[in-house]
Amino acid sequence: MPEAKYSTSEVIRAVGLVRFADRRLLLVRAGYQDAFYLPGGKIDPGETEVQALHREIREELGVELVGPDFYRRYETDAVGQGEGVQVSLSCYSGELDGEPVPAAEIAELAWMTREEYLARPVTAPAIVALYADLDPA
Repeated sequence: MPEAKYSTSEVIRAVGLVRFADRRLLLVRAGYQDAFYLPGGKIDPGETEVQALHREIREELGVELVGPDFYRRYETDAVGQGEGVQVSLSCYSGELDGEPVPAAEIAELAWMTREEYLARPVTAPAIVALYADLDPA
């Protein structure tokens, strides 16, 4: 009998903000990562997804999140986290109460098209899947 997909893997529970406009997605890159990913991050013990998203947006972008709505969940390999590590990424749409700027561990902020993202040397499988949903080729 085959084993369950995640039986021997670590699963990171995370949340991310989907801001998509003019075929461009708001993405960030931490100083210790090569891949760009959604603003957001891991859910701390005792936090709800929405609480974690509010905290992460405040920490990473220096602005407040307004009116988050659940968009979709992606379960894929986690980029840069080691062999067999998976991510369960809950994506939410929402507005920001100001202009986002890189803060905390964020080294870069960018608005990228799907093509620009796919041309990057390192991509996150969850973000590739998200682009396929947001902007099908």
